[in-house]
Amino acid sequence: MENEQKKGFFSKLVEGLSKTRNNIVSGIDSIFSAFSSIDDDFYEEIEEILIMGDIGVAATNKIIEDLKVRVKEEKVKNPAECKKLLIDSIKSQMDLGENAYEFENRKSIVLVIGVNGVGKTTSVGKLAGHLKNMDKKVVLAAADTFRAAAIEQLTEWAHRTGTDIIAQSEGSDPAAVIYDAVAASKARKADVLLCDTAGRLHNKKNLMEELRKIDRIIEREYADAYRETLIVLDATTGQNALAQLREFNEVANITGIILTKLDGTAKGGIAVAIQSEYKIPVKYVGVGEKVEDLQKFNSDEFVNALFDIK
Repeated sequence: MENEQKKGFFSKLVEGLSKTRNNIVSGIDSIFSAFSSIDDDFYEEIEEILIMGDIGVAATNKIIEDLKVRVKEEKVKNPAECKKLLIDSIKSQMDLGENAYEFENRKSIVLVIGVNGVGKTTSVGKLAGHLKNMDKKVVLAAADTFRAAAIEQLTEWAHRTGTDIIAQSEGSDPAAVIYDAVAASKARKADVLLCDTAGRLHNKKNLMEELRKIDRIIEREYADAYRETLIVLDATTGQNALAQLREFNEVANITGIILTKLDGTAKGGIAVAIQSEYKIPVKYVGVGEKVEDLQKFNSDEFVNALFDIK
């Protein structure tokens, strides 16, 4: 079953990345066939395509530098032979060592942050489903109290996944919800406390203050819990997702990324940019609506899917 699910997910990833692939890979392939020698123009063309594919300037520069080193070391003369080297260069930019899912095995508290509209509450719900399938006792905290819809949506996920939820009415203090949820988690001996947080950005200072306040409460009330802070980013927003990551990273110790909506975007290259520039691992990717459509991220699989390597 596990393997079938994995296989299903990989084919969904391949399918979901088709727009990105058309954007990056077909262009790269045409360069490989158009050039007869490896020169500056050749590298420049590849560079341009990677940047256009939302891999971003910083990551692209590193990939090209790495590619040049590999070409030299392996004494490659034919552009067509560069493809594998390029793929290896991209993989090495994304390899952040063992991707840690430590929180699954510890008493932990997971804060899920991000702007509205990126699929944050849904990601919390799917994560709850995953943990529940691992026989973990999960408590959900509906700390996005500015939107009644978010509280309703999370309550629906709690019913669907059979997890406990701590919620208050719309407009209540998010930090107070977290305070109650911590107490409930301790009392019910929960394995994981998953917290959905507010994502309003029209008054950034308030939101960032709110996150700091939540952080202080957790430090004070649940100091021995293992901490995980996941930011949800929408792949379809490309470089904008990087800007959001930059802002949130200033107030929160972000330990991982959930990249949603990878299906149907031509900007899937953003996954490469994020890991290369910030060294924060993408831990989960979403390619659809169902619980099993949110899966642990594997950078090798991602690059293989991007280049459609079986």
